[in-house]
Amino acid sequence: MVTAHPGLPEFDYVKPASLAEASRFLAEHAGAARAFMGGTDIFVRLRDGAWQAQYLVDVKHLEGMQALSFDPAAGLTIGAAVNLNRINAAPSVREHYPVLAEAAGTVASYQLRTRATLAGNVCNASPAGDTLAACLVLAGQVSVHGLAGPRQVALKDFFRGPGKTALQPGDVVTALRFPLPPAGYAAKYLKLGRNTLGDLAIVGVAALGYREAAAAAGLRFRVGLASVAPTPLLLEPAALSAGPVDEAALTAAAEAVAAAAAPIDDVRGSAEYRRLMVRNLARQALTEVWRKIAA
Repeated sequence: MVTAHPGLPEFDYVKPASLAEASRFLAEHAGAARAFMGGTDIFVRLRDGAWQAQYLVDVKHLEGMQALSFDPAAGLTIGAAVNLNRINAAPSVREHYPVLAEAAGTVASYQLRTRATLAGNVCNASPAGDTLAACLVLAGQVSVHGLAGPRQVALKDFFRGPGKTALQPGDVVTALRFPLPPAGYAAKYLKLGRNTLGDLAIVGVAALGYREAAAAAGLRFRVGLASVAPTPLLLEPAALSAGPVDEAALTAAAEAVAAAAAPIDDVRGSAEYRRLMVRNLARQALTEVWRKIAA
């Protein structure tokens, strides 16, 4: 008899006492051990046979993993084990990085967000990750502890393909860091799904804009895209920095953003539909941002 939802396979639970110990164990058991925090992805994939692991290495209790802090000069630090509901509700996030709170609130259901983490969403490296477009336009950095100690990886360089990242054997993500956004900036995240709650993005678009005297238009814009290419994309539409920003420039920028996408056909939408929705959502998000910073 075929079981629709088989149970979890057997594995050994490992609880290291330090980041150094976690890195050593993961490196020594590369291919057989996985780090986990919230577990919302890993347990489902183990159950369904998509992933195999002999060891699960619990790192959520280690130093700094549960920290969420904001510094007016250094910006925002979110420990790798901080859940998405906590991010969505944090006053410092809602005040200084509202687009991140907005994106975090679109992930799955409230119940799942009590376990799911921003770092997990990033490390999962799904092109459809709901938080990834917002993290990209906010110039996120990934804090990693490896065999050689800590290092920082720019999020724009972190994704290497569906489910693939810049992490090496022994690496543990410890935090996501975001610099202080530009003064007077505005940002917006728009998600298209098959329903309003709980679904993966068919298309996800984040737009961010701010004033910059060095730009010909006096303005700069960034656009992050999810679910429309093998990796999340970060773009800077030239049409919005090379000259006056008006309705025609916004339309040209949206067309350029859509042209940069490389969507596929799947059960949630065709490639053609996704490309059209990238154009429409990019136009909508960029227009909303433009109106806010130009007011």
